Amino acid sequence: MGTRTPACQRRASDIKKSVRCIHENSLKYQFIKEHRKEFAVRTMCRVLEVSVSSYYAWIQRPESHRAQENRQLREAIQRIHEEKYQTYGSPRMTAELQKKGYKCSRPRVARLMQSLGIQAKTARKFKVTTDSNHQEPIAPNLLDQEFHVDQPNEVWTSDLTYVRTGAGWQYLTVILELFNREIIGYSLSPRLTAESTVNVALDMAVLHRQPPAGVILHSDRGVQYASKSFRKRLKKYGMIQSMSGKGNCYDNAVTETFFKTLKTEWMAPSTGISTSSAKASLPTLKYSITEKECILLWGISRPWSS
Repeated sequence: MGTRTPACQRRASDIKKSVRCIHENSLKYQFIKEHRKEFAVRTMCRVLEVSVSSYYAWIQRPESHRAQENRQLREAIQRIHEEKYQTYGSPRMTAELQKKGYKCSRPRVARLMQSLGIQAKTARKFKVTTDSNHQEPIAPNLLDQEFHVDQPNEVWTSDLTYVRTGAGWQYLTVILELFNREIIGYSLSPRLTAESTVNVALDMAVLHRQPPAGVILHSDRGVQYASKSFRKRLKKYGMIQSMSGKGNCYDNAVTETFFKTLKTEWMAPSTGISTSSAKASLPTLKYSITEKECILLWGISRPWSS
C-alpha cells in the first residue's frame, strides 16, 4: 500500500495550485482574504511566506487607492476573460481595458492576470485543407504581402478551412475585401470541391459587390483555386488571379488571421456552432487589424487599415 499524504501537506499543495505565482505581498494578502473560507489563514500565510500578524494588520488598514484600482482591474479582467472566450493574453487584455477607460500598463495587467491564474487559451490544431500538389496552372504572386489598398474592389483575398458545426464538420470558404476587411462572400459545404466551395463564395461576392473589371483575387495554391472551373469564373468576371508563394502562409496573412480569430473567439470553444448560425452570422463578420497589432503578431510594421 502506498503512503498516504498528510492532510496538512495536501492543503498546502492545494493552496500552491490555486495561487500559482504571486510576488507582491498585497496580492498575497488579497488571495488569503478571498480564500479564507477554503483554507486556514495560518496555513496560507505559511505557504505564501507572509506573517500572520502582517496579514491581519493589512486587513485592518484602509484600502489604498492602488489596491482599489487593482481590485477593480481584477474584476474587469475576469469579465473580459469570459466575454472573449478566454482567448485574450495581456497585450489584448490591456487594449480592451484601456478602451473601457481603465488606466493600466501591460506589465501591470500581466501581473494581475497571473495572480488570477488567467492566461489566453491557444487555438487547437485544425485539419489542413490546402492541397497544392497538383498539375493545374499557378498564378504569380501579385499581392506580395502588400496589404494596404486605397479603395474598395482593388484586391480581394480568399481562403478555406475546416470548421466544426452542429451538423458535423464543414468546409468554410470566405472572400474578404482587403480595403476594410469585410467578408463579402462565403460558402459552407460538407464537400471539398471547387463547385461547392470557392465558386459559390466568389459568385456571392460578385453579386454583392458588382465589381468593375481588374479586381485582384489572391489566394493560396490550393487545387480548388487552381481548378479550371474557378479560373473560368475569374475570367468571366474580369478578375486577375494571384497566388501565394509555395508554403508561405504570410502571403495570405489577412485571411489566415481572420480564420484564427474566428475559431478562437467567435466559435463556441467546445461544441462548435450550428450550420444555420454560421450562415446567418458570416455576412456580418468583419476583421480589422491595426499596425500596432501587426507588430505584436509578426514583429513587422506594415500599414494595415483599422
